[in-house]
Amino acid sequence: MLAGHIKKRLAELGAELPVPTPPVGSYVPWKRSGNAIWVSGMVPMDEGKLYRTGLVDSEVSLTDAQECARLCTVNALAWLSAATNGFEGVKGALRLNGFVASSPGFTGQPNVLNGASDFLVGVFGDAGKHTRNAVGAAVLPLNAPVIIDFIFEVE
Repeated sequence: MLAGHIKKRLAELGAELPVPTPPVGSYVPWKRSGNAIWVSGMVPMDEGKLYRTGLVDSEVSLTDAQECARLCTVNALAWLSAATNGFEGVKGALRLNGFVASSPGFTGQPNVLNGASDFLVGVFGDAGKHTRNAVGAAVLPLNAPVIIDFIFEVE
């Protein structure tokens, strides 16, 4: 996939990549292995703060949770851009693992993560289609409603 195409699609989708947020723990934000770049778990940071906090369904609406998933993806793409010098050699998405802080009885985690999945397809087209996990959790770091890690394919 051409780096210019990715940047053009991001602009068309109204997504501005933030300056990547440094890790808050003892890990690296991304790591390359062969033709894959693994991006650590991203929370929905927007302008330096969490977009929403709390449990999905009781404190965070489905619509807001989907926006959280999209923001996690935007933040991951910021690190991917940094890792590849502006998306050079990026071919598409391979996998995402998403965790959703869920109210008891909430089973809509796949719907929440559609916010990330649909955005990746919007950016990469068919190359954005990926495998995925959608897991409910009692609580997530920083009281984030969503955290997602990613695997991208590169040349």
